[in-house]
Formats: sequence, C-alpha cells, structure tokens
Amino acid sequence: MSQFKYPNLFKPIVLGNTLFKNRIFASPTGYTDTGRFGDLPTDAALYYERKARGGVASVAVGECKVDVKYGRSSPNSMCLDDPYSRNSYCRAIDAVRRHGAICSAELNHPGKLANRHKDMLGMSYGPVDGHDDGFTFYEMPEEVILYTIEQFGKCAAIAKSYGFGMVTLHGGHGWLISQFLSPSLNTRKDKWGGPDIENRARLPVEILKAIRRAVGPGFPIEMRISGSECYDGGYGIEEGIKFAKQVEDFVDLLHVSAGSHEIEEVFAVTHPSYFLPDGCNVQFAEEIKKHVKCPVATVGALSDPDLMEEIIASGKADVVEIARGLFADPDLPRKIRTGRGDDINTCLRCLQCFSQHMINGRYYCSINPESSREAEIKAALPPAVRKKVLIAGGGVAGMQAAITCAGRGHDVVLCEKSGRLGGTLLCEENVPFKEKVAKYLVRQARKVVEAGVDIRLWTEVTPDYASAEGADVIIAALGASPIKPAIPGIDGDNVYSAEDIYASPEKAGDSVLIIGAGLSGVELAIYLTLLGKKAIVIEALDQISHGGNTQHLKALRTEIKKMGIEVFFNTKASEVTAEGVVCDGPDGVVTYKADTVVYAVGQRPPWGQAEGLCLCAPDFYLVGDCMTPANILNATSMAFSTARNI
Repeated sequence: MSQFKYPNLFKPIVLGNTLFKNRIFASPTGYTDTGRFGDLPTDAALYYERKARGGVASVAVGECKVDVKYGRSSPNSMCLDDPYSRNSYCRAIDAVRRHGAICSAELNHPGKLANRHKDMLGMSYGPVDGHDDGFTFYEMPEEVILYTIEQFGKCAAIAKSYGFGMVTLHGGHGWLISQFLSPSLNTRKDKWGGPDIENRARLPVEILKAIRRAVGPGFPIEMRISGSECYDGGYGIEEGIKFAKQVEDFVDLLHVSAGSHEIEEVFAVTHPSYFLPDGCNVQFAEEIKKHVKCPVATVGALSDPDLMEEIIASGKADVVEIARGLFADPDLPRKIRTGRGDDINTCLRCLQCFSQHMINGRYYCSINPESSREAEIKAALPPAVRKKVLIAGGGVAGMQAAITCAGRGHDVVLCEKSGRLGGTLLCEENVPFKEKVAKYLVRQARKVVEAGVDIRLWTEVTPDYASAEGADVIIAALGASPIKPAIPGIDGDNVYSAEDIYASPEKAGDSVLIIGAGLSGVELAIYLTLLGKKAIVIEALDQISHGGNTQHLKALRTEIKKMGIEVFFNTKASEVTAEGVVCDGPDGVVTYKADTVVYAVGQRPPWGQAEGLCLCAPDFYLVGDCMTPANILNATSMAFSTARNI
C-alpha cells in the first residue's frame, strides 16, 4: 500500500457526521428531460446511478428548485416543494446510495431568470427591478426574501426526509444568490444589498442558517460559489474571499467554482472550453482555502489523475469535483484507483454534452456513446451470433465500430486506406487546443489493437476486395472529403482546403482568408492567429455555422473577440485571385487581400463508393460522415449503436 499512486485522492473525508469514501465528487448536473410536473423519469435514476457505480464518493442531483411559485426556470423544473416529485427523487437516491456514494440535492433558485416561459404565470424577482432579453423582473420585496429563505430551509428538510445524504446550496454562476452577491446587479439601498459585501451576502447567510435549522447538526451542507465572477462589473477574488469568510461557519464544504453562465464572455470559464488549460479554475479555490477553516472543493476541467492528486496533496483543495469528465468516463475514479489511468476516456471539453442538454434534455457525449443511454445499455442484449465483420475506414466511426463489434464477440477486420488509424481528425493533431482530440484518437487506436481486431493499413476496400473477403457484415465508415466550392480561381496555387492547412500550417502565408465560418473554419482562424498569422473569415450566411454545438459557439465568439479576428457575414466569395478574394457583401463588391486562401465550406459523403459495397455482404451499414457529415458525437453514437445490434 505504500506504493499506492494516489493516496491523497482516495483518502476518505468526513463532512459533518458523514464519511465520504474518497475525494472525487460528481458535481451537480441537472436532468431536464423530466415529466410535465418536473418528476424525474426512471432514466434519470440510471443516469445518476452510473456515476455512483464508477466510484465517486458523492453524486449531486442538480437543479432541485426550492420554490414552485417563484423559482421555476422552466415549466418542467424539478421542485422539491412539489409533493408529486417525491417518488422520482427517491428512485435516484436509492440508485446512488446502494453503490456506497452519498446523494446530494443541489438547492437552487433562478431569481430574475425564473418564470420566463410563455406558459409560466409567476413573477420573476431579482435584487432590483430590471429588464433582460425582453423579460421584466422586479425587486424582491422583503416579505418575498423572507419567504424565499424559509423555502430553502423547508426544501432542505424535504431533501433530508427523502434520503439525500447532503444538500448543496447553489450560490454561484448567475442564479439568485449570485445575483444578490453581484455589485453590478444588487444596487439595493436596504440591508440586503448595496456596495457593502456584508449586506449583499446577507441573503445566503440567512439561507444557510435556515438550512441548518431545518436539517439539524451534523448533516452535511455544501455550498457552491463563484470565487470570482471573472468579468468587469462582477466581483473579483478579493470579494470572493470576503464572502467565503462570512459563510465558512455555516458550511461543511465550500465548493469554489468561477464565472457566470449568464455572461457569454465567461461562460467558457464557468464551463471551461478546450481553449483553457486543465484545472484553470483551481486558482480560486486555492486562494480562498488560505483564508477559511472549512474544507474546500474545486471544480472545472479536471480529469488528469496526477493533477487531481497534486491538488489534494499540496492543499490547494480538499475535494475535486467533476461533471463533464464523468460523462466521458463514469468509471474515471475506479480506473484511477486500479492503475488504469491511461484507459480514461478523457473529456474533450467540446461542450457538445451541454449543447445536447440544452436542446433535448440529455447529456450525450461525443466520445462516450453510452452517456444518457444508461437504460438501453443496462438492458442486456442476447449473445451475439458470431459473424465476420468487415469495416471500411479507420476513422472515428470505424474505430468505435471495431471496438464494439469485437466486444460483442465478432471476428472483425478493419481496413484503412492510409497508414494510420484516426481518419480526417489526424490533420488537427498538432493544434494545441485539440490536444485531447489527438489523445483520444491514439487511445481509440490502442483499444482497437487490444480488442484483437485484424487491422489492415494501406488497404482500400473496393467491391472486389469486399466480395473476396466473404464477410457476413460490411460497415462502411469511409469518412468524407472537403467540398471545393465552384468559384473561379479556386484551383489556384494559393488555395488549400482547411485539412491541408491544419496538417501543414507552414503552407499558409502571413495573411490567410478562410471561406466558411463553420467550426472548422473559425477554429482554423484561431489556430493560425496563435501561430502569428493574420486570418480573416468570410461567411455567406449571417452567423457562425455551429452545427448544433450552441454552447461551444459561446467559447468561439469569446476567442474571436479576444484575438481580434475579423469575420465578415453575408459575404460571398465570387472569385479567387493571386492577391486574395473578390467578394459580394453588404457593402457591394469588395476585395480582401490575402497570401493564402482556404476553403472550409463542408464535407461531401462518398455515397457512390458506399453504394458499390452495399451488395458485397449479406448485411450492410453506413456510419458516421460516410452517411451524414457531422461531428464526433454523431460518428461514435451511430457506430456504437450499429455495431451493438449486429
């Protein structure tokens, strides 16, 4: 045991009168795919249970609203004060705690962000009167403040009675408490606000007192705060420390996050994008811990075992909390403890999960096709009838299909026409903010080898080859190729595809014009700017084409603004010349000069090539970009589901 690699990370901690088996907590995540009255479906219990099975010490059920009248952020918000929610909460609690983890309820109130849906009739109260995105909110009167304090205490007691083992008070990220703490938002003249931090902190202090009265001594209370709001007009770390000192006597764990999800420029600080380094927000927990006597937790961009161990060992924090990292790999704690850190499916921080959550209520993960499909995965499939499966293409979809097919017991042959597995994304392997994508590709390629797949590089699957192989099943994972726009001059010596420049940025001159403001084009502009080149982007549409990743779009816009990258919308390239690109835009015909022109206008699937393979085996499937060019999420989920059902 003296050689145990992560002794601090797996040392138990006592909070209140409760023992937590290690220092890795699943931070609060909500579940918006609820019933009409906010009740959690059975799928939610399985979703939270999967984290507990993976070895975390605590799993927080996020977004538990404390006020069905003034505190719902959507018509189907989960409200603890709604008696009809009891059974659904109890299912989730039982699913978590029978695996030895503590289930926590995150107590939350949206404040001025409440009751904005057209079907919601309640009032919206914030620290002061105001307007936001077309909605009106009103200054919370003292009687409603006192009522709200009582609601937090009431719902904490309800949570305890349901079987939750801890409550987590959400005091950060732009919700009610954060609104009262903000010096720019809370300009009240009474004891609940103004320039004095003690007045602005009065509401959370009184709420914590009410919660303690409700749950009694010894019951663990965690509080999440933004150590700094990280934007002009918000409070900085100095006031974060002052606030922490005011609440330290009332909490058993101070959970220090950062930023506000309501401010776009810091959204990707609260939820770190892949433009930020691992553990970027640890600094705030570390600084606050120097000034308080209660245990402190840190959160944000944490998945590296060595980093997390160092955080605990050095005393920067007492607990590490993880959200997206557990979507990517819910077994992360168990893998760390058992010496399988290299097998962790490390979160890409692409924010696809958050976007999916906002769009359809489920946290679908780009690299873990099991995420939010726990019910389907838990239902055991009948044993597979062993078949020979030929997979054409060794990109993201092909590798996932091979791993899943081999795991089901099939004989798998994986053919890749190049000399490496990884596909189109290999062109980005040297992009610094895509480091985790590069590592993912290496990890998947290793898993293919470990699965015993027959890998054949430099092998293109033609109809003759496929027929001669005699496979029972063919999976076409052929990828896609860049669309070259039909523009005069597009074949010039100064013109390249985005993939060409990602792979060989030295081909680009000092100034680059990129045609197409999709994710590929915009991220290429960011990459070239980091390399010291001048990049501009033109786009025929009126906005960045985010492909459904709405939350990553916020990070992109922040980087574009920070780097001073010009993006010209409603601007169509009409001709490429040796000097640049002639465009039709809002101001008429304009020529943008550039040494190099790059096209990034989409991908073309090889349907003709795929059609040639469709009758070469009894069973045939298309997966990933070969069928519909999209993203990693689309490729892995299609490949996983297809392969699992063979």
